[in-house]
Amino acid sequence: MRNSMIKTAIAALALALATAPAMAGDSTYEIKLMTPETALKAVQAALQSCRADGYQVAVAVVDRGGNVQAAVRDRFAGAHTIDTAAGKAWTAVSFRTNTSELVEMTAPGKPASGIRHLPKVVIVGGGMKVESAGQIVAGIGVSGAPGGHLDDKCAAAGIKAIQESLDF
Repeated sequence: MRNSMIKTAIAALALALATAPAMAGDSTYEIKLMTPETALKAVQAALQSCRADGYQVAVAVVDRGGNVQAAVRDRFAGAHTIDTAAGKAWTAVSFRTNTSELVEMTAPGKPASGIRHLPKVVIVGGGMKVESAGQIVAGIGVSGAPGGHLDDKCAAAGIKAIQESLDF
């Protein structure tokens, strides 16, 4: 009987040790973070895209947690544009959706219209999520072009400038 109890104890210990890595895996996860240098490259590319089209804008990149990593306001962009750009980037990351898509989803009378009243939310075109291998790693926001669709164009240029490095 003692031998049977020892075998049972050993089997239980082996089972516990075998499942420990699986349980630890359920308690943590890995994320990708963009470097400040990459964020700065995206900001500069978006700014250059808007400048080439004749627009004075501000551009901000936030990390996946919504913290500003890099930002710039062109010399003649409005004073409000830097906060607006950061808000657009934050909104894209927070809702995991480009802000242009949120415009219609949150329009007055829609079930999600209350989202527009949350703190820090900026629902105007120009905020885009930045992804790497299916994970959101950042958000980029542009403010100051004469229309959200033009802010989107500049934000997309910023993403395009860094996408290859994010895909590796």
